[in-house]
Amino acid sequence: MDDAVWGQDLADPRRAASPAARLAAFLSKSAKDVFAGSICGMLSILFGISYAALIFAGPLAPGLPYGIAATFLTTAVAATVVALRSSLPFMIAGPDSSTSAVTAALSAALAHNMIMNGASGPAMIGPALMIIAMGSGLAGLFLCLLGLARAGRAIRFIPYPVIGGFLGATGVLILTGSVQVMTDHKFATANLAALTTPDSLAKLVVGVAIAAVIIAARAQYKSAFTLPAVLIAGGLLFYVVLAACRIPIADAQAAGWTFSRQSAVGLKSPWSFDSLAQFPWKALPSLAGDLFAVMFVTTISALLNTAGIELATKREANLNRELNALGAANLLSAVFGGYVSCISLSRSTLGYVAGATGRVTGLTVAVAGAAMLVIDPGFLAYVPKSVLGGLLLHMGIDLIYRWVVQSAKRLMLIDYLSLLAIVIIIFFWGFVFGVMFGIATGCATFALSASRVNAIKFSFDGARYRSSLDRGGRDLDLLNKHGHELQGLSLQSYLFFGSANGLYQHTKQLIAANRDCRFLLFDFRLVTGIDSSATHSFNQIKLFAGQNGVSLVLVNLSTPIQQAFRIAGFLGDDIILGDDLDHALEHCENIIIARHRQSAREFQSFVDWLAGALGSREDAELLARQCRRVEVTQDTVIARQNAPSDTMHFILEGRIGVVVDIGEARSVRVRSLGEHTTIGEMGLLTGKPRSANLVAESNSILYELSDESYRRIGAEHPALAQALLTYVITIMGERLRFASQAIGILQN
Repeated sequence: MDDAVWGQDLADPRRAASPAARLAAFLSKSAKDVFAGSICGMLSILFGISYAALIFAGPLAPGLPYGIAATFLTTAVAATVVALRSSLPFMIAGPDSSTSAVTAALSAALAHNMIMNGASGPAMIGPALMIIAMGSGLAGLFLCLLGLARAGRAIRFIPYPVIGGFLGATGVLILTGSVQVMTDHKFATANLAALTTPDSLAKLVVGVAIAAVIIAARAQYKSAFTLPAVLIAGGLLFYVVLAACRIPIADAQAAGWTFSRQSAVGLKSPWSFDSLAQFPWKALPSLAGDLFAVMFVTTISALLNTAGIELATKREANLNRELNALGAANLLSAVFGGYVSCISLSRSTLGYVAGATGRVTGLTVAVAGAAMLVIDPGFLAYVPKSVLGGLLLHMGIDLIYRWVVQSAKRLMLIDYLSLLAIVIIIFFWGFVFGVMFGIATGCATFALSASRVNAIKFSFDGARYRSSLDRGGRDLDLLNKHGHELQGLSLQSYLFFGSANGLYQHTKQLIAANRDCRFLLFDFRLVTGIDSSATHSFNQIKLFAGQNGVSLVLVNLSTPIQQAFRIAGFLGDDIILGDDLDHALEHCENIIIARHRQSAREFQSFVDWLAGALGSREDAELLARQCRRVEVTQDTVIARQNAPSDTMHFILEGRIGVVVDIGEARSVRVRSLGEHTTIGEMGLLTGKPRSANLVAESNSILYELSDESYRRIGAEHPALAQALLTYVITIMGERLRFASQAIGILQN
């Protein structure tokens, strides 16, 4: 054999293994998947029967055989589609406790409506199957839309109290539904006498005992096989007790301890012309809330269960793919007359623990569900109701504990009270009112929380927070003295009626406390949006400011915010708009300085300026003789980044920008220096290369002091060198003070 080929066989065990070995490995893996799928399939059958009994109870009880068929059809379809399409190959889907509870509420609402209109018995079965399939179809469509839009993470935008309230309410519905399954009497005040008869109480006690054993066993034994073991043991014990008490099975059936004997029925399509004609379409608007509840709870359960499976198996799922797969399963189930299904947390983790790794697991569950379609439903006559009732009790208690009891530790009082209110409203008045209350409380809670967020990120005045333009000493003195004529507010978050009214009250107090205020500046850089109520508050601010001689300055307005202000009639010639905060500050500073200058020009010559800066006219004249006058036009590059720092410049007139190259032919201006300031002094003192380009922003007159002249001054005129160094230190100290003030304002 060729060495290269031999090396490949050694490196790849799959190539080195013989066909027989590969077949053996495949069969071993498949055997594990089939075993895990068989266990999960058995559990799915038990769950499915309990869900069917929950949905087809009370006036819909004659339709239980159809419900059983729809349950196993749903199991087969959902398990098949999700097994083939899931990003986690061992994922199992089918009817689930939360989705079955809202489906039961939907079918019960339809039944109640039909009874109020004179319908009864078998006449309600067809419409019930149709509304159940309709809920499945709508849920499937919604899931597919979420998956295609890649909006799986949208659950993070739903308030926790709303999620907890809905799922807690489904727990209550399952719990009360289990009572009806066991006793054949709806849990209601009117049925109190029937529920407290010795026969009913005995059934309830047995169901509660089964639920207690499940809870205790699962707490003691963490194995995923605990639940099916308890259910099987409970069923066997039931018949042991009957034998010990010498009670015939027929008597137990007659007393209602098991389901009545059901006749075999074929699958019934809910979409036939006769069914469509018989459906009470006038009742559909009143069922909108319950249909929405089916969609909402299915989506929430799918996302939460997927997250739980990821945590339990330490495998990451593609959430959008899971939504698409589950959506397709529900759409297909609706076509054939099944009801809504969901990704199952318990069965998926059970299969994984049992050794499932591939798609054969879910397909085995599907085969188990399909096999039940051909089995005579008469077996229900041997299924103890109390065992299924105990299973439902356990499911309801588990949901209530997780979403109602444990939430008390996680939520603030107002949020927890909202959660409890949603649970109570859904239980007494249905999902329609629960949906309305959940939306209303969610909006109200958001509005209350948002109103507590201060709309003002930070505030400042022109004496402590200035533009990036470096100014001469006398201009700085003017700003230090009169800078409070400029008051600024940096705004944040979404501005609406609550926060904007608080802003109006704050600006009134601000203007009242600063009677000489001339400019009120609002920075909208951190504002995400604004509503019409907030624009009204700004009109109030505008009116009050105008009455006090204050001009409003608005910067960093986004296009939507500008549009909102224009619609409200807020923007006009009396409003100053700026592209950014720095230029707006500079504009206001220029006006303040101009108003308070004693004369049009403070210095007639370079020497006059230096005399004031150095404190000596003699030193000023000596320094001036060492400098070279330079006149530059706008956009002239005076010095380049990384070049030697061999000169400093005194700016007599004009303006110089400090521009840093940031790579990829891009640059950013970090500072600007005006007349009677200096630039390049630190480079001249330290000898380090220039850290930025110096570019003339307007026609300018500069005086250049070279490195050679500076050294000559140090050697021949030490007093002048000391005065110049003192001047530079003073400039740097002023810049540092300004930077410290700005940082302090931003931190506060």
